Amino acid sequence: MALYKVEICGVNTAKLPLLKAEEKEALFKRVMEGDKEARELYIKGNLRLVLSIIQRFSGSNENVDDLFQIGCIGLMKAIDNFDVTQNVKFSTYAVPMIIGEIRRYLRDNNSIRVSRSLRDIAYKAIYAKEEYIKANDREPSLSELSEILNISPEEITYALDAIQHPLSLYEPVYSEGGDTLYIMDQVSDKKNREESWVEELSLRAAMNRLPERENRIINLRYFEGKTQMEVAEEIQISQAQVSRLEKSALKNMKNYLIS
Repeated sequence: MALYKVEICGVNTAKLPLLKAEEKEALFKRVMEGDKEARELYIKGNLRLVLSIIQRFSGSNENVDDLFQIGCIGLMKAIDNFDVTQNVKFSTYAVPMIIGEIRRYLRDNNSIRVSRSLRDIAYKAIYAKEEYIKANDREPSLSELSEILNISPEEITYALDAIQHPLSLYEPVYSEGGDTLYIMDQVSDKKNREESWVEELSLRAAMNRLPERENRIINLRYFEGKTQMEVAEEIQISQAQVSRLEKSALKNMKNYLIS
């Protein structure tokens, strides 16, 4: 898949607008009021997000134009369903929506075919789960899904497993300002390998040499097991900044401990 193309689906990617946070906020207020022109501008202002996400699917051998179009569908769904009252950045909400749309497309076009009946069960379960979350503000248990769909838990589990693709924890999810976020950055890290070696090598002594903010990030990540997103919300910076500061702190601690 050629990601170096300047023009994708007739869009000159070299000239995509880069909106400031306040511009996006003002535009979205107009979008919520039904302003169609503002919606188009908001979509164009977030196309760079779609471009950054489709790069993670470079090994799929799919046409980049097709993936870009599917990603744009996911972006528009994210815009239509985004709830500003949740106090979450739009990009944080939109990234999994766009990824999900692309993965559904790839599943439907996978050369290793899953039976239609299994796929139907899996999609019913996915849609039922989404509706349940909207109505109850939590994910349903497997038994609850089974009751809603009148399908056995075993069949639901088998169907969902059949349409999944294995992912590496080191697959990039999103890149912002040169800082790449990986799947592992979205996962709680209570039993991280780094925690093992730092505990054995006087972790606290190394942590005390860190600036206050980096010390706090390491404590939240490796002692309280929080994800980077949770840390970002707690100390009021972006997840990309948390990623950068965490990597820098671990490097400095390691250098101190082995010196």
